[in-house]
Amino acid sequence: MIAAQDLTAAELAALLHFHADAGVDWMLEEQAVDRFQEFAAARQARQAHAPVSQTPSQASSTNRMEGRTTAASRDKAAQPVARERPLSAPPAIPDDQAIAQARFAAESAQSLEELRTALENFNGCNLKSTARSTIFARGDASNGLAIVGPMPNADDDRDGEPFAGRAGQLLDRMLASIGLNRDKVFLTNILPWRPPGNRMPSQPEMDICRPFIEQQLALAKPRAVLLLGNFSARFFFGGSETIHAVRGQWREISIGSLIVPAIASLHPQELLTAPINKRLAWADLQAFRGRAGELLK
Repeated sequence: MIAAQDLTAAELAALLHFHADAGVDWMLEEQAVDRFQEFAAARQARQAHAPVSQTPSQASSTNRMEGRTTAASRDKAAQPVARERPLSAPPAIPDDQAIAQARFAAESAQSLEELRTALENFNGCNLKSTARSTIFARGDASNGLAIVGPMPNADDDRDGEPFAGRAGQLLDRMLASIGLNRDKVFLTNILPWRPPGNRMPSQPEMDICRPFIEQQLALAKPRAVLLLGNFSARFFFGGSETIHAVRGQWREISIGSLIVPAIASLHPQELLTAPINKRLAWADLQAFRGRAGELLK
């Protein structure tokens, strides 16, 4: 087993990022705990407190003594015992009902602040019960530029804002290379809650979250949208093409009554994994900057 002191700073950082990507967010104990030994000790303790077998004469005597109280307690014992429902677990509702509730909550919001409140108070999606934070948009919507990512990662969930951590730092550098920053754009994710272990969301989970992201964009009224990642491109463009097949192409997406031009590109996390693709992302950023330049005049 390799100890932490045997690793270089770069190796230790890489190991920590690996654990974070795998869904391990926090170290809960200072030292490793042998759960098998704990289980064995608990089993021995239960066996030690188990009732001792009685002889036939002892059992007969015990039965006569217990018979005196059995009749008095029989009616009480026959009554059903009420089981308390865990307070932390919200009641489950059918998916179609949750989708309808999400649509009503989103469409009732007349401003981004009202939508944020509605999203924070919405409990119809099971992703919320496992996430630490509800991630809402940040930045300036008045410039008409929106950047939409797929879903929060562990850094976003911890910091409570979209595009945090290393991926967010790379996005900041990408925006700076075309004269923008995150304060000049409307920055958000399709899903407001991080799926456990960064797994792909189910179709019902996507359908429940769809009204909220669509209402975010409807209220922000962007005139150009940059979609980051394979999931974002498929969510808005439809189909099953990969990001490499659709990136760099301007397409129109429908947001309520709005028809907005959108271009897809690689997600910063993908560029951290495969830096060679930065040249492709740079070409997409140039196209987005051309449209942004028209809007920022």
